[in-house]
Amino acid sequence: MLTEKDLKQIAQRGISEEQINTQLKQFETGFPFLKLEAAASVGNGIIAPNEQERQAYVEAWEQYKAEGHRVVKFVPASGAASRMFKNMFAFVDADYDVPTTDFEKKYFDEIERFAFYDALNEVCLKNEGKGIKELIAAGNYKAVAANMLKSEGLNYGQLPKGMLLFHKYPEGSRTPMEEHLVEGALYAASNGEAHVHFTVSHDHLDFFKKKVAEKADMFAQKYGIKYDITFSEQKPSTDTVAANPDNTPFREADGSLLFRPGGHGALIENLNEIEADVIFIKNIDNVVPDRLKPETVEWKQVIAGVLVKLQKQCFEYLRQLDNNPSEAQITQMADFVEKCLCTAPKGQKVDADYLRKKLNRPIRVCGVVKNVGEPGGGPFLTYNQDGTVSLQILESSQIDTNNAEYMKMFTQGTHFNPVDLVCAVKDYKGQPFNLPDFVDKTTGFISSKSKSGKELKALELPGLWNGAMSNWSTVFVEVPLGTFNPVKTVNDLLREQHQ
Repeated sequence: MLTEKDLKQIAQRGISEEQINTQLKQFETGFPFLKLEAAASVGNGIIAPNEQERQAYVEAWEQYKAEGHRVVKFVPASGAASRMFKNMFAFVDADYDVPTTDFEKKYFDEIERFAFYDALNEVCLKNEGKGIKELIAAGNYKAVAANMLKSEGLNYGQLPKGMLLFHKYPEGSRTPMEEHLVEGALYAASNGEAHVHFTVSHDHLDFFKKKVAEKADMFAQKYGIKYDITFSEQKPSTDTVAANPDNTPFREADGSLLFRPGGHGALIENLNEIEADVIFIKNIDNVVPDRLKPETVEWKQVIAGVLVKLQKQCFEYLRQLDNNPSEAQITQMADFVEKCLCTAPKGQKVDADYLRKKLNRPIRVCGVVKNVGEPGGGPFLTYNQDGTVSLQILESSQIDTNNAEYMKMFTQGTHFNPVDLVCAVKDYKGQPFNLPDFVDKTTGFISSKSKSGKELKALELPGLWNGAMSNWSTVFVEVPLGTFNPVKTVNDLLREQHQ
């Protein structure tokens, strides 16, 4: 099935023939649905700390940072913003010239409230000889939208989300990239330094670096710290081969194989190369202006405090396991693994080997928010490959929609995942874990796409916070909805939280 030319193409990407054959097999077999125990809820897998407990966790985090540990803020930022502007692209291409849909009307009625208004006005003056107000008065709405989207204007239709102006300040508007630099200073700085890592697409790397270089010094002076800002790209070796509907390799017009990015699960490789004791992970578009940051900062410190306290206890037990623990100690450890790490043995023999396996692995603490109908995965108690049950973040595609009991769990779930993680990635001897060892490779996704008018099947790797972290110790903490303010459409920037 694979030709000599294919094998050369595969090798150039750093992918093995075996990997390609495995992927093609996965198109045939699909991925198994996960077996569920229950949706996680407060008291059953989700911690909801009271004020006194929150204070103790914040203090634990401050103490941990004071000990000189290396902390990194990891921001997946490679996505283009094109989906944010789907409605406005549709307006530019529409067969009518004035705002007609509710979305279009809102955009133009409140256009002055966007942080990018002044920049857009400038490019309109330059390209059209008229400002936004004049163009609107003349009924030339499409020129305004086109100057926002197209390359001769602001090019917002193609730029990465992290480079768009989101929030207004007296000294000038800020991008999400800048808001993440500020967050890094406020809760992730240790030893007087904030380490921030952005994953970006190759096309935008130079632009991203240039913008960071322009802004970092200002924030460093403002917060009295130094920044160490690094970048990485999704590796070609994590791309996946595309298939035809009959599961044979999809080929381009010249006969070459088509590869597609493997989804955010590919970033486990980037995460694995970060030198850190603790890593925060948060999406690029989930940021707020400074006036709303105190709540975000407090809860980041809370979940980090939960993490370092759990890790400290794990390390203590692992050292005991190195020294022939007593029956009483084994019982105490088993209780901790089940109650604090939310991992139930389900018939497994709970001995020193079992405990070592469950204690000596990466730990993640995930903030979860109350379900308000936003799209996204949810927290569940799920059966693992070894028969144990532990906490996982699941997407709807991992759940058998024909299983009425599971669908009830999914639809009645009380919380969902806003991608708010803090991770401990070193073992009790100070050595970094090899994170790809903890991926559940049976948890990928297959979706239908098209290329040049031809249907194809696309394969996504196990998601970064789904299957890629499946074999980590996982703990969920309920965080307030105020800490979750994603921007999925341009009009989301008109919400009070972004003003």
